[in-house]
Amino acid sequence: MKILVLNCGSSSIKYKLFEMKSKEVVAQGGIEKIGMKGSFLKLTLPDGQKVMLEGEILEHSAGIEYILGVLLSEKYGCIKSLDEIKAVGHRVVHGGETFNSSVLITEEVIDMLIECIELAPLHNPPNLKGIYAIQELMPNTPQVSVFDTAFHQTMPDYAYMYGLPYSLYEKYGIRRYGFHGTSHRFVSKRACEFLDIPYKEQRIITAHIGNGGSITAIKNGESVDTSMGMTPVEGLIMGTRSGDIDPGVISYIMEKENMGTKGISTLLNKFSGMLGITGVSSDMREIETAINNGDERAILGMSTYCYRIKKYIGSYAAALGGVDLLIFTGGVGENQASMRSAACEGLEFMGIELDLELNNSGQGREMVISKPSSKVKVVIIPTDEELTIARDTVEILQQKP
Repeated sequence: MKILVLNCGSSSIKYKLFEMKSKEVVAQGGIEKIGMKGSFLKLTLPDGQKVMLEGEILEHSAGIEYILGVLLSEKYGCIKSLDEIKAVGHRVVHGGETFNSSVLITEEVIDMLIECIELAPLHNPPNLKGIYAIQELMPNTPQVSVFDTAFHQTMPDYAYMYGLPYSLYEKYGIRRYGFHGTSHRFVSKRACEFLDIPYKEQRIITAHIGNGGSITAIKNGESVDTSMGMTPVEGLIMGTRSGDIDPGVISYIMEKENMGTKGISTLLNKFSGMLGITGVSSDMREIETAINNGDERAILGMSTYCYRIKKYIGSYAAALGGVDLLIFTGGVGENQASMRSAACEGLEFMGIELDLELNNSGQGREMVISKPSSKVKVVIIPTDEELTIARDTVEILQQKP
């Protein structure tokens, strides 16, 4: 059974085609710069070779049509007919309080997704464009929506409420929702399989650290708290996002800089975080190079970044009443040994003892990086959100009457 997974952004579409019997990725790639000059499709061939195909791609429907054409093509294709694709799974960023699990997409579900747009105005509209495009191009193919927020719907009310008038929650749904849920769900389950321990009996902290980052506290298989909030700006310092900030600072900046709501949103989302502090880049590799060259702001940025991660690990250990398992994932979490060691330094009182030699050798593969004496197992688990979306899609297909 072949399942196509789509992740549609505002100007991009990422895709993977899975053969579910073997869990093999038979095709993958992505389109960038949709609606802009210089748009292109970049795909990875089975031998790892990358191919770039340039073309004018004005909107998402044309982009998905282009992807389907490549999948069918003689030169780069892997299927003879679109009928080989039994379903399409979509990453949808925000499901609000409406969706606590993945769902088969119907017209009723689409109507509810439209209602969620105001909670994620930058993310949900392109997600919907992908759904509409498949409806148009493959009208008889089932579609499934997998939500970034769904895994966190088990958070207790005291964990997701903000200290605002309750009427604002009732009127507008203002509360913590959390994101990266598909990744946190995948790595927490996979780590327990890897270690051969029962998932439903663990206190787990998952640290998804990439250009965007979040940390989640998981107890007995359920998310009980997470660092991102109503939007992905809250929580950790990220590549270009500020993370936690005194709300009073926002109104102060708006007044001093004569800035409107769009301007402050752009500042907090696009020009803050590591880019804002270091003035170097949002890319951790470039920041590490600057640190090695003695750049003081890069050093400050990295110290602040790791300190925030450490604080969340400590606070979630308190929320869980202790921790059995700490998992690092995401592009930075999987590959940057210096971040992992800085985030764990000083946490020996919690039972976290990192093996520095193992940590330094850890690079994008499943492995334990704590000492045998460590009460808390510290592991690296590469995330695979697309495989989780594909699995959910198959599971929902099997539930269809």
